[in-house]
Amino acid sequence: MEAAIDRIMQTYDLLLNRTPAASDEARAKVTEYVQTLFDAGERDPHRLTVCGLTYLRQLDGSTDHVKAGYTGL
Repeated sequence: MEAAIDRIMQTYDLLLNRTPAASDEARAKVTEYVQTLFDAGERDPHRLTVCGLTYLRQLDGSTDHVKAGYTGL
């Protein structure tokens, strides 16, 4: 599980330029989320990584087209 969290944070840090405090906050949130998935029986590190990245992108709004700047025009 720890390897998946490290991979999530490495990849996420490549996508966004954030402060160390924001990175620590994201790590805490994704650790809790991945722990929930792990406790529910998910053991595949690749799937945990994808789910964790998706979770963080939903939190920061980058999967929301309006928040990302797409206006449809």
